[in-house]
Amino acid sequence: MLQKLAIRNYALIDSLEMDFQQGLTVMTGETGAGKSVILGALSLILGQRADAKSMKDVSSKTVVEGTFDISRYALQTYFADNDFDYEPHCIIRREILPSGKSRSFINDTPASLAQLRELGEQLIDIHSQHQNLLLSDNHFQLRVIDLWASEKDLSARYREAYLRYRELAKELDEARRLCAESRKEEEYLRFQYNQLCEAALQAGEQIRLEETLETLTHAEEIKNALFSATRVLDGDDMGVMVCLKDTLSQLRPIQQVYPAVVPLIERLESTLIELKDIHAELDDRQERTSVDPERLQQVETRLDLIYSLLQKHRLNTAEELIALRDDLEMQLADIDNSDTKIKEMEEALQALKSQVLDLGQKLSHSRHQCSAVFTERLIERAAPLGMPHLRFEVEWTSKEHFDIEGLETVRFLFSANKNRPLQSVAEVASGGEISRLMLAIKSLAADVTALPTIIFDEIDTGVSGEIADKMGTIMADMARNMQVVAITHLPQVASRGSCHYRIYKDDAGDTSRTCIERLDMEGRRQEVARMLSGSQLTEAALINASELLNRK
Repeated sequence: MLQKLAIRNYALIDSLEMDFQQGLTVMTGETGAGKSVILGALSLILGQRADAKSMKDVSSKTVVEGTFDISRYALQTYFADNDFDYEPHCIIRREILPSGKSRSFINDTPASLAQLRELGEQLIDIHSQHQNLLLSDNHFQLRVIDLWASEKDLSARYREAYLRYRELAKELDEARRLCAESRKEEEYLRFQYNQLCEAALQAGEQIRLEETLETLTHAEEIKNALFSATRVLDGDDMGVMVCLKDTLSQLRPIQQVYPAVVPLIERLESTLIELKDIHAELDDRQERTSVDPERLQQVETRLDLIYSLLQKHRLNTAEELIALRDDLEMQLADIDNSDTKIKEMEEALQALKSQVLDLGQKLSHSRHQCSAVFTERLIERAAPLGMPHLRFEVEWTSKEHFDIEGLETVRFLFSANKNRPLQSVAEVASGGEISRLMLAIKSLAADVTALPTIIFDEIDTGVSGEIADKMGTIMADMARNMQVVAITHLPQVASRGSCHYRIYKDDAGDTSRTCIERLDMEGRRQEVARMLSGSQLTEAALINASELLNRK
């Protein structure tokens, strides 16, 4: 539940702090005093968008901080999933900087607005006056019924199955579209694939052919160079190897008498062996190098094919052509298998549709049962609020196409008078009747949910007298199991509170500012009397106020 709210530099508020307790807290004050401003500040820590115009002093930041006791509401999973530190007392803070930027924190850890909203929805329900219009909204009506669902997870299971169905339907549409497009291109793709297959490209082939082309193009030049090199090494008269042999023949005789020459002889012998090996390889290469115009033509033709394919497909290497060929093969295989794949997807979609319809029918059955109980309870709860002849009914109509909410639409039918036909709430209910119906619905919702706090912002608008008193009774009854805060102009409701705050505007300074005070019993008596009689307190009003406050 909400324990404390601190507001600084927001709208007409310089600095304000409020402590909240379990039970019914009421807030009263003149119109324009700033009651809605407090709710606006509270909505900021519940994830609503901030407006820099709401800053009282544009040179200083706005800060709203709420402290909540969450020890009884099993929110550990939310904190773990969002990487927030869990504490039994949770502090949510929102700051609006003079630049207009906003920062949010949950237990001093930065948080997004989406995270604030997700947590806020589990902590507080703010019912403002404009939310009475929701009673005419079919989606809201359906959510009300689902709160009473006998199988709580059935709606979630249906939504999950429906979302899978919609996702698969989109995938099937996309597969059909791609198949149609591929069919148009199939002939051209197959032509490209066959052309690349006929080319029979091999990895590394392009480099090998280019090297071969260089050799064949300069074959005569290479052959002559190799021949000349062998002649230099082993010429009849002045070949390097002949000269080296002569050198050895001069040195060997003196090795007995001049041992220092032995290592040199060994090195020359080693060099001679190496030169013989080089000569043999040069000679072999010279023999294998031939001028072959026919082979040259074959290599040029092959390279021309590769180069033309590279140019056609705007690629750089034969390896990229091979990768393209493999990709085309996969595309053609997909085209060949597309009919089978689409058929499998259609069968899977039909199976999912059957599952959705089965769950939808179970959900409809559950909703019909719940709506009967809900109708009975609503009439019991709302009839004493000045509608003794209230008739209420939940009407279900099958949809032409099921959607995420189910197979049927819902409509609340209502009549507050004898012998009047049931009609849509939106068409026949007055503002006061809608307020009373909404209070009854909210109180019924409180019976089946574990929401810690609900705030009513003048839900009692349009009623008075005995009806106002009974609405106050309903709020007080709700407050036995949850925290209820009521902003009201009615003394009958204000007198029911276990804690009473008066909101007022102070115009004494240079600017107006919203202030708040917690009233003691005498302060409450005077405030309730003021609500009864106006600014002039009368003895009768004070006596009446005492009677209201002393009721059990």
